[in-house]
Amino acid sequence: MAVENFLIYIRNTFITLFLKRYMKPLRPTMKENKRYFLLKGKDFFEAESVILEFIGILGMTKAGMSWIKKEKTSAIICINREALNQVRASFAASPKDIQVVKISGTIKGLSK
Repeated sequence: MAVENFLIYIRNTFITLFLKRYMKPLRPTMKENKRYFLLKGKDFFEAESVILEFIGILGMTKAGMSWIKKEKTSAIICINREALNQVRASFAASPKDIQVVKISGTIKGLSK
């Protein structure tokens, strides 16, 4: 058991050192630009299915949606900037009770 843990540690250390030495970080122009949605409603588990129905699997992967915060009446999701209009339209066209309250480039901007 101790030998296996040691080998895993060595492997992880080697991978980390290799990535730091040979892999260059992304330039700021190559990174994805994200936008944050503040949603109000009741059933946020349906939000992914609403987007999936409207823009499909390919659009969902381009959107790169991720959950930032979920509460009972509000949620914050993160979306790629290029898919902003499609995701916003999917919430507007859905019969579910999910509304986009505000869109911002930062999470801090949603609280203002």
